[in-house]
Amino acid sequence: MVWAGIMINGRTSLRVVANGTMTGQRYIDDVLLPHVRLFRGAVGDKFVFMDDNATCHRTLAVQDCLDSEGIQRLVWPARSPDLNPI
Repeated sequence: MVWAGIMINGRTSLRVVANGTMTGQRYIDDVLLPHVRLFRGAVGDKFVFMDDNATCHRTLAVQDCLDSEGIQRLVWPARSPDLNPI
């Protein structure tokens, strides 16, 4: 499994997630805190985070983490390939 973040004028490095299942806590520890939080800091207050509706992305722990970091999530429909540029 891989993860990456993109925007109009930048991107994160590709993150390879190996050895196990992606859980909400692992998503927080391996993706949100080390990558998304820093990316948000670089972008500033207009940052809006877009992820899909994978089960691990929708846990209460993930929502609490995003709220505590002040990260706004874009609401979008599940299984919508037109909205996923990656």
